[in-house]
Amino acid sequence: MGSKAKKNLTTVFKALFGVIVVFVSLFPIYWLAAMSIRPSEEMRGHISVIPQTLTVEHFKNLFVNRDFGQAILNSLQTTLISIVVSLIVGLCAAYVIARNRFRFGLKKPMSYWILLIRVLPPVAFTIPLYTMFNRVGILNTRIPATLACILVNIPLIIWFMIGFFQGLPEEIEESAKVDGATEFTLFIRIVLPLVAPGIAAVAMLSFLHAWNEYTYSVIFVQSPSNYTVPLSLAVLNTEDALTNFGLVAAGGVMSVIPVALFVIFAQNYLIAGLSSGAVKE
Repeated sequence: MGSKAKKNLTTVFKALFGVIVVFVSLFPIYWLAAMSIRPSEEMRGHISVIPQTLTVEHFKNLFVNRDFGQAILNSLQTTLISIVVSLIVGLCAAYVIARNRFRFGLKKPMSYWILLIRVLPPVAFTIPLYTMFNRVGILNTRIPATLACILVNIPLIIWFMIGFFQGLPEEIEESAKVDGATEFTLFIRIVLPLVAPGIAAVAMLSFLHAWNEYTYSVIFVQSPSNYTVPLSLAVLNTEDALTNFGLVAAGGVMSVIPVALFVIFAQNYLIAGLSSGAVKE
């Protein structure tokens, strides 16, 4: 077998392997979508790969009888507020730590404390947070779930962004200060645009965590009107305690759509930031 034939055979095997990987990765998503538009009668006994008939009854039941639209709004509110607050606090803290702006050598103790908050399991915070929220009287609101997401996302943002800030040449900041830039202008107009890829990446991670947060939500959220998407998905059962697979699949489809849209939106900024950074001199 010649070298050209071996090369062609290798290309065929790579293409075949790629097709198999894509199929294995996308088939669960297809099956979820197929279950959501398949009538319940087709889910008894043998289930065909391709739905024989289509229905939107599961989605109608989801929004009309299960109030899933309110759960989506609750999750969007909790997620977006937590991301905005976490980014503001996390970016400022990461920049200060990265530039060693401490007078008494507090960088290492503060860094270890932030890491400790991130690596500890959620159960370590549930009791003190529950007690605190109960005394304040906000357990019957969406505030506790939002604050819990902020608590977890801020250490992630700080640890992720410290490396980006440390990678920036300090000469750029010194030149801006010579030109009369204030500390606030320097940070907003010069430093943050240069670390835009890192901000996009950490925003995606924070969004995914806040949107899928279940542990804190199931403990702190007490009213069904404040349920987030993970909580609503957990209680999508029929009255006879048998899981309605079509209804659960419809909820899964609706929960994936905001995440996919946000990732696509943030990914565009991530790619743009990487591309612009590649051509800078």
